[in-house]
Amino acid sequence: MSTLTGPCWALHPAAPSDLERIAELRAVVMRPDLERLGRYDEHRVRQRLRDVFAPEHTSLVLADGEFAGSVTLRPVESGWWLENFYLSPAVQGRGIGTAVLRALLGRTDAEGADVRLDVLQGSPARRLYERHGFTLEREDPIDAYLVRRPRT
Repeated sequence: MSTLTGPCWALHPAAPSDLERIAELRAVVMRPDLERLGRYDEHRVRQRLRDVFAPEHTSLVLADGEFAGSVTLRPVESGWWLENFYLSPAVQGRGIGTAVLRALLGRTDAEGADVRLDVLQGSPARRLYERHGFTLEREDPIDAYLVRRPRT
């Protein structure tokens, strides 16, 4: 797959051996927002991913053949849960996140399934999700919980 104006990208199934590089990327990507919220902890930011890592539902994002991120689309009773969507700062702003999200939402729309996620309050990632039809379902002081109904 490729975007019209950006680098070639692809989703590749994750393996258990990918855990630590995804955990490292999570720490890099989430650090500014977690620090802004006063919640950054060098160990905890990685451990939270280790505690929930599900390689069977996780894809690596490859850009020009190189590891550039990850995304998990996990089945839940009410549809799908989108989580652990991280892109390396080196590829952010090049349309890859949009392309990956469109591809995943195309799959869930074909199933007629809702997609839910949570995003840190104040995170710029929220704008990406809202541009793709996610709306606020509920929030707390740390997270906003968004839902997207299927498009027909």
